[in-house]
Amino acid sequence: MRVDLNCDMGEGFGAYAPGNDRDLIGCVTSANIACGFHAGDPGWMRTTVALAEAHGVAVGAHPGLPDLRGFGRRTLDATPAEIRDDLVYQIGALTAFTAGKRLQHVKPHGALYAMAVRRADVAGAVADAIQAVDQRLILVVLAGSPWERWSRERGLRVAREAFADRAVDARGGLVPRGRPGSVLTDAQEVVERSLRLVIEHRVAAITGEDVEVHADTIGLHGDTPGAPALAAALKNALDRAGVDVAPLGRWLAG
Repeated sequence: MRVDLNCDMGEGFGAYAPGNDRDLIGCVTSANIACGFHAGDPGWMRTTVALAEAHGVAVGAHPGLPDLRGFGRRTLDATPAEIRDDLVYQIGALTAFTAGKRLQHVKPHGALYAMAVRRADVAGAVADAIQAVDQRLILVVLAGSPWERWSRERGLRVAREAFADRAVDARGGLVPRGRPGSVLTDAQEVVERSLRLVIEHRVAAITGEDVEVHADTIGLHGDTPGAPALAAALKNALDRAGVDVAPLGRWLAG
């Protein structure tokens, strides 16, 4: 059994500092670093890349819609061409801050992620951006969603993602953040759900049904309350269960 643990990081801006990055970095294997559109700025990009590289954590881009005020969680009426260009810009900028001038992966943020799950034209724009920058990049997509199939059809290297701290519906989709119970903060619940997901490939939906999910990486949100404790508990539980927790780039086929 093998899995990657990814977490969103570098989501400060100017004098506004994310509080959890240094506490989280030792518990994850891949970092999704904000690229300045929903959060982050050049200084935060540089320091967060350096933090990840110092801890042997793989670096990936976490590009979003140009929505600092809404933290990239509001759907904007952007064209596929605009989305493609915005992603090329963000991925390229973060790449320049890495020591080896190469990223491991790309994971779109917030509303952009949700748009790509349900819209083929947005998924195509994401694929176009990755192919324009580096065909070798791994694209992190929601496991079992149409986005996974659309991306594989484009020849991309795909990692299927499930979330430790988010509830799912009966089809395996993410429950909207505005709904009660959509964000999970109880450490025992997060650990038990994630272990079952990795070992049995199943997770309970918010409505009680069992959903089959095959995931290569488990995502955590750095702004979830108690995120460092959740990450530490999950990493320790996976280690005790004999699961090999390692960055995607070391083992993912393709």
